[in-house]
Amino acid sequence: MSALPGRGKQGTLLPGNRALLRYTDGMSTTATPPPIPPPPKRRIRGGGLWDRISEGKELSDLWVQFSADAQASYGFYGKDVDWKSINELPRWRRPRQIAKQIFWALLMKMTPARRVFFFVALGMLLLSLLVQDDRNLYLLIATLCFLLLLSLELADKVTMKRDLEIAREIQSWLVPSKSPGVVGANLAFHTRPQNSVAGDYYDAFYPFEDAGNGGKLFLAIADVAGKSIPAALLMATFQASLHTIARQGVPLEELVLRLNRYACAHSLDGMRFTTAVLGEYDPETKRLDYVNAGHNAPVIRRQNGNGNFAIERLEVGGMPFGISPEAEYKTGTVELSSRDALILFTDGVVEAFNQSGEEFTDQRWTAAIRNLPDWDAQLSLQFLMQRVDEFVGATRQSDDITCLILRCE
Repeated sequence: MSALPGRGKQGTLLPGNRALLRYTDGMSTTATPPPIPPPPKRRIRGGGLWDRISEGKELSDLWVQFSADAQASYGFYGKDVDWKSINELPRWRRPRQIAKQIFWALLMKMTPARRVFFFVALGMLLLSLLVQDDRNLYLLIATLCFLLLLSLELADKVTMKRDLEIAREIQSWLVPSKSPGVVGANLAFHTRPQNSVAGDYYDAFYPFEDAGNGGKLFLAIADVAGKSIPAALLMATFQASLHTIARQGVPLEELVLRLNRYACAHSLDGMRFTTAVLGEYDPETKRLDYVNAGHNAPVIRRQNGNGNFAIERLEVGGMPFGISPEAEYKTGTVELSSRDALILFTDGVVEAFNQSGEEFTDQRWTAAIRNLPDWDAQLSLQFLMQRVDEFVGATRQSDDITCLILRCE
């Protein structure tokens, strides 16, 4: 709901903010005020051992990371808790039931052999508390058993992490790392996966001639239903089919029909649908033809002659791809003007939530766009993403976050 990790460059520090963000390359940059030095942070001084364990991070950063991990783990295991039946119990009985169900949820994530081994270790630990003779022996055996279980679980996680890093690298090849260049405009994009790989997709490419030869820029942003690896695989097939059809020179109306038929053939009877906004932008005329296939309506922020800003939403289109092969789609057309901003985004932006579970909402997102300074696309992107980051804080999100901005010069 995400450039991909490790793909961007460090963003410019905005006035009044101390956080440095990483984003993909934009087409242009402008001078910005000098950075404000961050306040001193508490850090434990010591030898190389502490630096090796903490990777040189400050105590406050470690605590924020631990809190985010704890919240994410609680949410992960909490999905297996029967909250409805717990809420029907008296309050004094709820903590015990919650602890019991989370314990079993954690245990059932292990393989059967490891579950048996865990109970053996737990039995040894109880014997060390109940038996006076050979107490240290039982405690030693229990400790070794728990360490062995921990090492096995860590080995699984490291193996999966390595596979995900390879998948993330492959996925990064499917999206642009920098702007293809737009005459009379500049472009920037940012994506932040909820996991190592994402189901969000963005693209900006010239199917035929580039901007210097009068070619039209194809813009795309999409969100595959689901998360992580399954969504990322469908995203890859969506990208491949989109590039194949776009380079056949068919009109936008025919392109979306073909794309929908292909998506229906691989959507598991509509369970894995894809929302998307596809558009053709003509840099010479600043005309955008687009189709909105059930996606969050993009925003155009127009600047009126009196200095006020008008908001326009791009809603013309049809249902998401992959639901019905007989679906029909309408094409919308808008004319952009100098200093207009086109913002495409996925639902992970407006559904981003803070520690209290409160969502960022489309209303806050629209307000942030209204307050957008008259900057280029890259700085505009940083401004909007910092508004989201300030709201959510360190809360780990449950969806990918993607945004693409085109600003006319």
